[in-house]
Amino acid sequence: MSATYEPVTLSRDVIGILIPQGTKVELPEGANGAITQALGGSFTVQVEGHLFRIDGKDADAIGKEVQKGPDVPADASDADLEEAIWTQLHSCYDPEIPVDIVELGLIYECKVEPLGDGQRRAKIRMTLTAPGCGMGEVLVEDLKSKVLALPTIAEADVELVFDPPWNQSMMSDTAKLATGMF
Repeated sequence: MSATYEPVTLSRDVIGILIPQGTKVELPEGANGAITQALGGSFTVQVEGHLFRIDGKDADAIGKEVQKGPDVPADASDADLEEAIWTQLHSCYDPEIPVDIVELGLIYECKVEPLGDGQRRAKIRMTLTAPGCGMGEVLVEDLKSKVLALPTIAEADVELVFDPPWNQSMMSDTAKLATGMF
């Protein structure tokens, strides 16, 4: 669920990622700010006029709880696991746009491959809305950590590609309505 300018005071020092540059910045305990987006288990917080992404593992620093991913049994089929991966992909958000990366049309491919011994690899090809976006690696790492949290996924191969280049026609109707780009 998204929040709109919910005031917060940091209860401890926390690392925030400056948006859109992608630079890590230590935000001090006691700093005042406002949550501008709370989607997919991460948070966009405005502090002193700058936007920062706060990872879900640090949600306690802003008085929030971390969201859990889907429950998937260890003996899930490839099809069930692929569905769970898509659920995880839907929980990854661009920190500036309140729409998940799937609805934005940033995921070009997602498949599950066997590795042996019941382990699997998730292979994902994705892009960004702009090639120079400093948040690209942050989104890739967010996606990897969420996919690796699923049972039997031993590897998450996330490839950032720019061919074909992303454009607004790749957005779902839901994303177009949410962003006013219909």
